[in-house]
Amino acid sequence: MKRFSSTTLKTAFVKSIPIFCSYVFVSMAYGMMMASAGFPWYDSLLVSLTVYTGAFQFVLITFLSSGASLITIALTALLMNSRQSFYSITFLKEFKQMGRRKLYMIHTMTDETYAVNCTLDLPKKEKEDTMFLVALFSRYYWIVGSVLGGILGQIIPFDLTGLDFCTTALFLIIFIDQWEKAEKHTLALSPL
Repeated sequence: MKRFSSTTLKTAFVKSIPIFCSYVFVSMAYGMMMASAGFPWYDSLLVSLTVYTGAFQFVLITFLSSGASLITIALTALLMNSRQSFYSITFLKEFKQMGRRKLYMIHTMTDETYAVNCTLDLPKKEKEDTMFLVALFSRYYWIVGSVLGGILGQIIPFDLTGLDFCTTALFLIIFIDQWEKAEKHTLALSPL
């Protein structure tokens, strides 16, 4: 098993904190919604281990509850997650150098990990290790949050209104961080 330097571990952990802040609430909301739909906590775990895309996991609750066909589920997953293949294309050069970790990196590329990876300004090897650890930490956060949400959802009824804003807040934090680092803001203002 590969050992990572303490500096790389610390850097990756610190860089993953905004993802943690978003994922812990969103994944717990997912777990709670699974519980409110009648699924046990371990179904939240199983889905989070096999499907790593929050938006689709929320849609999957409805599909599983309504008995949707496997083809409907598969096509919806493909369409909803196709944008993430473009994220991976951006980092193909780095991923090719990562050996066996390449497939894991492609699988775990989310909006949030992409945003954090775009901010990394590190030497090549340290950047690859940091990217991998950010992906690993992020996936761990999502899985733990899903399970906690599933358990809490079975024990305590919750009003889930507003928890979906967590991801938007994460992007605002990353945007502000990039804004403060950039000399020109024309590109950032172009969508307005």
